[in-house]
Amino acid sequence: MKVSKAIFPVAGLGTRFLPATKAQPKEMLPIVDKPLIQYAVEEAYAAGVREMIFVTGRHKRPIEDHFDMTFELEVALEQAAKHDLLDVVRSVKPDDMECIYVRQAQALGLGHAVLCGQRLVGNDPFAVLLADDLMIGEPPVLAQMAEAFREWRASILAVQEVPAEHTRRYGIVAGTPVNDRMIDVQRIVEKPAPEVAPSRLGVAGRYILTPGVFHEIANQPRGVGGEIQLTDGIAGLLRREKVFAYRYEGKRYDCGSKEGFLQANVELALAHPQLGAGFRDYLKTLAL
Repeated sequence: MKVSKAIFPVAGLGTRFLPATKAQPKEMLPIVDKPLIQYAVEEAYAAGVREMIFVTGRHKRPIEDHFDMTFELEVALEQAAKHDLLDVVRSVKPDDMECIYVRQAQALGLGHAVLCGQRLVGNDPFAVLLADDLMIGEPPVLAQMAEAFREWRASILAVQEVPAEHTRRYGIVAGTPVNDRMIDVQRIVEKPAPEVAPSRLGVAGRYILTPGVFHEIANQPRGVGGEIQLTDGIAGLLRREKVFAYRYEGKRYDCGSKEGFLQANVELALAHPQLGAGFRDYLKTLAL
């Protein structure tokens, strides 16, 4: 029951960040000194995942290039004796990590993107990570979930308490608490209005799912926004299997929004071992 495969849905157009994303995938936008997608991949790797499945679209070639070997750059760094930088470049893709790319020809929703990875996942449990949601935790959030999965052996969704006025932005779950972190999910609804939301527990961009969810996604009608929703697939799975929600320990930055993206850059820059002290001093000069 080890989780060794992860799906990264990265086919979106990133329209909220135009014009920055006109010729660059939003997943390649940097948080301090690393692109968003690298944070998600590193989190999956720390959780024991070794097979990274990227569901891509047109104009996403820079993601493939980022996780590929850059021969000319490595030679130049080696000749210049810049060994620290060479180590940084080579650490982007460890030798035991495999990257696989599958094309989502049409943007038909998150559920459809996950379904595109079915052939590669097969009958194994798998993770889904949304790079827009930058998750910082110790241990890493997906590692926390993988540990819970080893115990419960059922699908697990990362959740957090959200303001009532924000329920339209999330899949919202309701259920019975099992302990201080785990909830036995009884209901999940995609982006409900506050007055009909079953709770204020919103699903963050981390999932560990059993392969049974593929059947549900493939046989459901289109949901909110006319898209094939992953939330609806999980709701179908609830009729046949246990699904748990996990209150993770850590912080989530909504890097799908400009405000969240800027917050992540500032807070991670402050925590950076080389940049933090100087950047903090600089920010103090801006205080009114």
